[in-house]
Amino acid sequence: MLASLTVSHQQRFLLATIAVLASFLSIIITPVQAFAASARELNAQVQDTLVKFRSEVPGGSAVLSKAKGVLVLPKIYKAGMGVGVEYGEGALLVGGRTVDYYNMAAGSMGWQLGAQKKSLVMIFLDGQALEGFRLSRGWKAGVDASIAVIKAGAEASLGTDVYNRPIVAYVVDQKGLMVDFSLEGAKFSKINKR
Repeated sequence: MLASLTVSHQQRFLLATIAVLASFLSIIITPVQAFAASARELNAQVQDTLVKFRSEVPGGSAVLSKAKGVLVLPKIYKAGMGVGVEYGEGALLVGGRTVDYYNMAAGSMGWQLGAQKKSLVMIFLDGQALEGFRLSRGWKAGVDASIAVIKAGAEASLGTDVYNRPIVAYVVDQKGLMVDFSLEGAKFSKINKR
């Protein structure tokens, strides 16, 4: 179809495409500080997410009681238009107390269009898996450890087989137009919060 357009039409089409992509990318690559919450705000969001997890996930309280640690990312934002960008911040709880703060960042390429917001509760059921996570300087899902991801609607409850896995991640809240979710390649890094 482009071959039948004149050069000026091709140039206009290319400029319009570049303008749309640049506008979209400027929205999704907003400085991270715009989304960053203070430690107090983040801790409140973490607790709200855990309350929601316990009330909406059958067996959620039971699996949390067996956890060696829980990483909660209350707000993960993902947007994509050919190139996808994903970012969220959260807190790692051990014994019910916040011990560290982390961010998660991921990128992807391929067919994708849309935006979504979700919450993630990542439960460490194995002490060695938790220790490996805490000692790393940039822990990568799928590389440093395998994670069982449970999506809302697909597997509404946590069965007994969950207790045999070292790390289980549960998507608590999913809003937006993208329906897929994977932690493969997501990088988790310790951050400082005040």
